[in-house]
Parts: sequence; C-alpha cells; structure tokens
Amino acid sequence: MRSCLPLIAVILMHASTGTATAHAQTTGAPVANGRAAVNGVELYYELHGDGPPLILLHGGVTPSEMFGAPLAEMAKSHRVVAVHTRGHGLSTDGDAPWSYETFADDVAALMRHLGIPKAAVMGYSSGASVALQTAIRHPALVERLVVVSAAARSEGLYPEVLKAFAEMPASAAALGASVSQSPLAALYPAVDWRLVFEKTGVLANRRIDWSAAVAGITAPTLLIFADADMVRPEHIAEFYRLLGGGSGAADLGGAPRSVHQLAIIPNTTHVTLLGSALVTQFATAFLRTP
Repeated sequence: MRSCLPLIAVILMHASTGTATAHAQTTGAPVANGRAAVNGVELYYELHGDGPPLILLHGGVTPSEMFGAPLAEMAKSHRVVAVHTRGHGLSTDGDAPWSYETFADDVAALMRHLGIPKAAVMGYSSGASVALQTAIRHPALVERLVVVSAAARSEGLYPEVLKAFAEMPASAAALGASVSQSPLAALYPAVDWRLVFEKTGVLANRRIDWSAAVAGITAPTLLIFADADMVRPEHIAEFYRLLGGGSGAADLGGAPRSVHQLAIIPNTTHVTLLGSALVTQFATAFLRTP
C-alpha cells in the first residue's frame, strides 16, 4: 500500500517555504507581546490591531502561516490575540501529551490573564479544533466562532488523511530532521521538531466524535472549508446541520434562518485555503454581523 507521507511532505513544504512571505505580510511589530504562565507552561502571545478582541489560533506544527496575511487582515478590524499553543512556536511545553481540550483550557486561562471577558475565536485546521473545544468547554468566553477546515469527528476526514496521520509518529525523526533544515528552524530555534511531530501524530490519531457537543454550541458559528478539503463534503453538510443550519428552505418557511453560516471557498485545498482572501473577507463580515 502506498505511503501517505508525501501528503505530509507537501504540507510541510508549503508551510516552510511560505514562512518568510507570511511574516513579511504581517502588520509589523505587534502592539504588545508577552508570555503568560498558564497550566504549567508559558504561552507566547502577540497583540495586533485595535477593535473587539479576536483570539487567533494557528494550525499544526507551526504558527507561521496563520499569523501572516490572515492576521494582518483581521487586525484591520480587531484587536487580534495571536496565540502560540503549548509546544509550538515560542511557547514552552509540558511533559503531558497534547489534547485539544488542554489547548482550549490554555486559551481560556490566557484570556483571563489578559483580562478579556469574552472574545471571538477563530482557528485553522488543528487550531479550529482548539477553537471548537474552547466554545464547548468555555462557552461564556466565546462571543462568535470561526472554524476553518476542521471535522467534528474523525470519520469526517478522508481515509488517506487518517492514514497519513497514522504514519506520522513513526516518521517523526525524519520529518523533524527535514524541518530543522528549513526556515522554520531559524524562526523557532528552541523547538524540538522530532517531538513536535511525535506529539502531533499522537494527537491527530486520537479518534474524536464531538457531534453531541457541537450540537450544543450556542455561539454563532461560521464554518469555512475548501472545495477540495481534507474534510469530506458529506461531513461538511453534517457539521453544518449539527449546528442547526441547512434544515429547510428559509425563504419558503421550511425553517428559520440559522445564526450559523457556512462558506466553501472554490479552487482551494486544505493547504492553500488560507491563501484565499475570501477566508478573511467572509470571517470579517460574519464577525461584524449584529
């Protein structure tokens, strides 16, 4: 059976080669930055822009891509809190395995540390899973939620994606050695890349089914996907219906218009999705909705 490691390699190559460009497109120096001692680790964060607070959560392995052009665009209308999750970027790590629930609890603790009683939360890929868990575990803290390319249950991903994740822990040393020669290593010199891939693989291989919890989310939520995503289109529809969307023709009295929204970006994949300006355009419009 053909190995799915080329899929991982493509994602890594995209993240690594795009790092310098992404950082060049940011808003420049943050308004403020710092480290917060939360739950046994030190989380690094930056504040960009001005306006209502928006917690911005990056995808797996590296914060670089999410904190390039998407951060710059969202900072035009929000005070963006760009968080490096534990063990990523400039944040420290603990000995325990990673979990989306732990990451979400870290976000909640950081918000309390910064004196933010409530905020919009937006995440991409694994960061979107953290955003979901923040809304599930700490609903009083989440004003609005933007989920970019994540599944509510593991079986919502294509089989080849699950296979690639299954191969990651055993390939952590090789993948880590590759990234250690990339621009990411210069950006984050303290990161143990082998350990990042090992823990990322273990996290990604954990089977999840958050369907019941997603159905209970009360914060208005925008789901954004690529039209050639790692998430199956059947699950995209399922995910939206879990939130209460897509239950009937609103114009014809079939069901009231849901407060939740769904966007599918054409001509994109999971890897290229953040390169579309439509992602931040839709997110900004949604967050401005009364």
